[in-house]
Amino acid sequence: MPRFVTALLACALACAHGGRPEDRPTAAGADGEPAAAYFQRLLAGDVAALRAAFAGEPAVDDPMGGRVRGEDALGAFVAERRRWLAERRARVESLRTTRGPARTIWEGMLHLRLPDRAIDLPVAVVGDRGGPGRVRALRVYHSLWPLEGHHRVRPPLLPADPAAAFTGAVAGYQRALEAGDVDGAVAAFEPDGSFREPSGEPYVHRGHAALHAFLHEILGAGGIGLEHATITDDGTACALEFNAVRFGRRTLPPQAGLAVYERGASGLIHAARIYDDVNVEALAGPAPAAPPP
Repeated sequence: MPRFVTALLACALACAHGGRPEDRPTAAGADGEPAAAYFQRLLAGDVAALRAAFAGEPAVDDPMGGRVRGEDALGAFVAERRRWLAERRARVESLRTTRGPARTIWEGMLHLRLPDRAIDLPVAVVGDRGGPGRVRALRVYHSLWPLEGHHRVRPPLLPADPAAAFTGAVAGYQRALEAGDVDGAVAAFEPDGSFREPSGEPYVHRGHAALHAFLHEILGAGGIGLEHATITDDGTACALEFNAVRFGRRTLPPQAGLAVYERGASGLIHAARIYDDVNVEALAGPAPAAPPP
């Protein structure tokens, strides 16, 4: 089964979904904020409500619809997405909302029915604040592999921000990921901490032994290089929008993603959740030979 660099990135970022309550986001966020209401408005085909959520010209970046700009494009996009969701009897579950001064990050689960199976797809929406109850832009993150059976390279949505910085266990985790330090990365998690790959269950790694095995596989070729674009921290969860640019010694076409690290009472990471479509299984093979001295 394929894994997502998101897994790498997830390694570089973190989360969990599943039947166990301790592996799920801990604070629900079903409210009227544009980011939290995005999928419900798509399900309803409510173009007017989506349009009213923007302080200026509508601006949506969605893995399924790409770059959507302007009212006409928004109307066509909403009609197509509503049809697609209705055909798959979609249902949205709201799980957690992380709020900061500049943006809101909503996390949820999109439950879909296909002819031969059901899919529980982890999804996240980022809304840049544009005034009370409004946004300047919405960015949607999820993997397409569970739906399409293949990965799509998603170009960067944001530039890197050299001033973006972490603190505490999340900072230690990022340093370990960059260096390919498996022991250091595992040490940033609580003993029962978990890491969820972008495709969700069954790709959830719980506890230090499972995390060590997973991270050893992912970091065997070396560290993971991420450009940090935005960081949003509410004291419990820390969300990172990033561009993945390196896997071991392999340079990647920059690819956009989101990682959320949720801290436990100890201050260590309790759950890491990744939302991206990086083709990790292809990258985890033998690394290119080192250049001659």
